[in-house]
Amino acid sequence: MKLRGFEVISDWQDKDVHLPQRQTGASAGYDIEAAADCVIPAGGMVLVPTGLKAYMQAGEVLTLNIRSSMAVKHQLMLANSVGIIDADYYDNPGNEGHIMVAMVNMGEEEFIIHKGERVAQGIFLNYLTADDDEAGAGAERQGGFGSTGKGE
Repeated sequence: MKLRGFEVISDWQDKDVHLPQRQTGASAGYDIEAAADCVIPAGGMVLVPTGLKAYMQAGEVLTLNIRSSMAVKHQLMLANSVGIIDADYYDNPGNEGHIMVAMVNMGEEEFIIHKGERVAQGIFLNYLTADDDEAGAGAERQGGFGSTGKGE
């Protein structure tokens, strides 16, 4: 039984996408690469494709965090500070669970991210729910990126 990990989405199987790896035994984060070249204009935001999806157990989440070298050296940040990939994002009908990294360029010049460049770190975490939580009784996720809570 698979517990947690990464897979390449079907549309990107032939595009030389690498599965994320931890770089040392004590690293918390799995380094996630850009699956294509992207240009982020000065002051602009781009969704960087990874070609990946992540699977995990109920009660777990994958957080996306900027690599410190991208932030410090290149003035980049994640648009949402920390990305949240829910367990039910995996294989959703909207986009198969494709993980996109929303990056903002805080610099004064455009920045080019090259295919294969490590742009984020993914960290699997457990989370807690409140006593009166009823989300488990709700509808299943139907959409892709940013789809929870639509229609409310």
